Amino acid sequence: MSITQEGVKAALAAVVDPNTNKDFVSSKAVKNIQIDGDNVALDIELGYPAKSQAGAIRNAVVDALRGAGAGNVSVNVVTKVLSHAVQRGLKVMPNVKNIIAVASGKGGVGKSTTAVNLALALAAEGASVGLLDADIYGPSQPMMLGVSGRPVSLDNKSMEPLQGHGVQVSSIGFLIDPDEPMVWRGPMVVQALHQLLEQTNWKNLDYLVVDMPPGTGDIQLTLAQKVPVTGAVIVTTPQDIALLDARKGVKMFEKVGIPILGVVENMSTHVCSNCGHVEEIFGAGGGEKMSADFKLEFLGKLPLQLSIREQTDSGMPTVVAEPDGKVAGIYKEIARKVAIKVAEQAKDMTAKFPTIVVKND
Repeated sequence: MSITQEGVKAALAAVVDPNTNKDFVSSKAVKNIQIDGDNVALDIELGYPAKSQAGAIRNAVVDALRGAGAGNVSVNVVTKVLSHAVQRGLKVMPNVKNIIAVASGKGGVGKSTTAVNLALALAAEGASVGLLDADIYGPSQPMMLGVSGRPVSLDNKSMEPLQGHGVQVSSIGFLIDPDEPMVWRGPMVVQALHQLLEQTNWKNLDYLVVDMPPGTGDIQLTLAQKVPVTGAVIVTTPQDIALLDARKGVKMFEKVGIPILGVVENMSTHVCSNCGHVEEIFGAGGGEKMSADFKLEFLGKLPLQLSIREQTDSGMPTVVAEPDGKVAGIYKEIARKVAIKVAEQAKDMTAKFPTIVVKND
C-alpha cells in the first residue's frame, strides 16, 4: 500500500523544527512532495540558515515518514532567505535582503566582537553575509577579521568589498591610516556611512550585519532613520550601568520603528582558566531581566573568556578559530535565533507593486 500526500503531511505535522518550535506543515516548510509507490521525495525549505542542523532535521523527517509506511525517503533540506520589511519610507537595498544592526547603548560591552562572530556564524550556517563597520570613529573590524588592504573599484563608481573568512566586509578602516583619528562632525560621519553602505558592491547578501557605533546620540538616531534596517540586536553586559544605557538603545530603535530581534548578554560569567571557578564579575541575570521588561527575546549569554579576546585580536574570531567549540556553538545558536526572528518579520512586498508613471498628454 503506497503512502499518500495526505499521509505525508499528517506524518510531518507531528515533526517539530527544533529551532522554531513549529511543525513543518503549519510553517509551510514542506515543498515539492513526490510519491512513487511507497517511495517519497520532498524538500524542507527553511527561512533561516541552519547548515549545522540539516542532518538532524533530515533524520527526523525520514524517521517520521518511515513510521507512516514510506519506503525509500529522500529529503533535501534547503534554505531560502527572503527580504523583509524595513522602516516606513525606506526601500530595501536591491543587493542586500536584510540588514541587522548590532548596537549597544555604551562602548566597552563587546558589541564589535559580538557583531563579527554573529556575521561569521550566519555564514557558517550557510548564508551569504556582509559586515559593515559603521563605527567611523573607532573602526575595529579590519583587525578583528585579519583583513588589510585598500578596496578597488571596477567601475569608478563603487568599491568591491574585501573578504574575511568568507564574509564580505567594508570599513572606513580600509581607507585611512590605522593611527589617523577621525576628527569629523556628525554630518560627515553620516555621509561616510552612507557611502560605505551604498557604494560598496555587495554581492547578493542574505544578511548585512552592521556594527553600529556605541551610544544613542544624533549620529546613531540619524543612521537608524536613514539605513533600511530589518531588525536590531542589543548587546549588553549584566552590569547595571551597561543595562541602563542598553535600555536607552532599545527605546531609540522603538522610536524609529525598527524591530528589536533580541538581547545578547556579553561577559556574563568568568571561568578561571586555572581552577575553573565561575565568577559573575559584572552581576547576574541583567540581560534576561531587561529582555523580560521589554518583552524581547533573550538570545543568549557569552562568557568573559580570555580566548575570545585573544582570537578576535589576532584576526581569527572564535567562530572560525574554534568552529566546534562551546563558545562558537553559542554564537551559532544566537545567529539561528536572530535569523528566525528576521524570517518572522513581515516580508518586503515593494518588488510586487507596479511602478506607476503619470504622464501629461
